[in-house]
Amino acid sequence: MNTLNVIIVDDEFSARNVLKNLLLRNCPNINIIDTCEDVLDAVKSIKKYQPDIVFLDIQMPNYNGYELINFIDNVNFEIIFVTAYDQYALKAFELNATDYLLKPINRLKLKEAVQKVVINKEKDKKHEHYLELIDTLKDKEFRQFIVSTTEGKKVIKFNKLVSIKGEGSYSVLHFDDGDSLITSKNLKYYQEILSVDDRFYRCHKSWIINLNLIKSLNTTLLQIEMENNQSIKLSKSKRTEIQTLVSKI
Repeated sequence: MNTLNVIIVDDEFSARNVLKNLLLRNCPNINIIDTCEDVLDAVKSIKKYQPDIVFLDIQMPNYNGYELINFIDNVNFEIIFVTAYDQYALKAFELNATDYLLKPINRLKLKEAVQKVVINKEKDKKHEHYLELIDTLKDKEFRQFIVSTTEGKKVIKFNKLVSIKGEGSYSVLHFDDGDSLITSKNLKYYQEILSVDDRFYRCHKSWIINLNLIKSLNTTLLQIEMENNQSIKLSKSKRTEIQTLVSKI
């Protein structure tokens, strides 16, 4: 069996070690040539070592994992995404036949993903699949994420979301039909999820809003009126920035 050279990219040291140990124990044909903590380090390593596979975390500081392609001229290696976020991106990966692993990583799923690489030697097609994936991720109408409720999992579409109010370790999601949903995630969690979409803006320490659904903006009174008639606070420090953002809509 041919040896496959692998690079692991994850901003968390413990996550890199977990995946490294899983690969060493379960995939004897794997040779781990490097581990990296961010996209820019990964780019240097990929250019230096020319790996067969890159295990790529999605949510990382500065650049998300899928932005790696912006720094690579020729994607001649397989990408297996690794994520802790059960959200809209996973559907995109499925639709574009791109492998992904959900944290915590299941060793059988890991072995299957590596086996696919062994079988699939048509690497020239991976670049095309990857570009299709990026287009899907950028499609604002497609975007959605999943939240857990007492009644089970619920799909939240980005374009239905008017605002999110942070309440300590909880958040309240407000929708364009007047409904709302209390979730056990803080506002920072949603800020990270929504960071891929320039419609969403944290206008106050307690609020994230959909800029496209602003009805009126009063920078003197520091108040924002939304299409669902919500009155939302605006931080004084955000007054100039939000005026610029709204003028571009």
